[in-house]
Amino acid sequence: MSGCSKRCRLGFVKFAQTIFKLITGTLSKDIAWWYYQYQRDKIEDELEMTMVCHRPEGLEQLEAQTNFTKRELQVLYRGFKNECPSGVVNEETFKQIYAQFFPHGDASTYAHYLFNAFDTTQTGSVKFEDFVTALSILLRGTVHEKLRWTFNLYDINKDGYINKEEMMDIVKAIYDMMGKYTYPVLKEDTPRQHVDVFFQKMDKNKDGIVTLDEFLESCQEDDNIMRSLQLFQNVM
Repeated sequence: MSGCSKRCRLGFVKFAQTIFKLITGTLSKDIAWWYYQYQRDKIEDELEMTMVCHRPEGLEQLEAQTNFTKRELQVLYRGFKNECPSGVVNEETFKQIYAQFFPHGDASTYAHYLFNAFDTTQTGSVKFEDFVTALSILLRGTVHEKLRWTFNLYDINKDGYINKEEMMDIVKAIYDMMGKYTYPVLKEDTPRQHVDVFFQKMDKNKDGIVTLDEFLESCQEDDNIMRSLQLFQNVM
């Protein structure tokens, strides 16, 4: 598998790792391995950049809309096409990618939620444009952009608010995905405890829902969350 193809896959997994850190304040034992993979593949990509001749349609527009250079977009596109020759990713393929990276847990539910966050037009498929736009936000976006994207992930029913059940569904799905290889080892009721603490902190006016403004304010007040947003800030 080429370096850019690996980077494409790792790009999907990057979302899971960062959001897990953002909510729990913990990391899986394999987090250093992901970082090593990024750094190693970065060297391979520099070589591949000189060889990429395929230019995806609308490359200049994507360059203007994202924080990636034209050469980086070419490399990402090659990786995307290697993994998804049809040019789109459906939910089943999305789940397969996560299952390979998290073999000791059940990634299917989290992959479902994450796929819906990528699929902003609700077409049932994720195009390269969807993938690279979201990846640009998480890796190189502003704090507000990253937090807004995360808020959208947790807002499962897309009503503009996060309720406790939605937060619990996402957090439980993340713990299920990480499986037994979380550090430190977690108790069965840990997801609920994290959600209770997190929701109480975010629900400023105690009305049972978290608005975007409450989410942004609470996250920016939390040093652990702010540090997690810097994780792999310059991996590409």
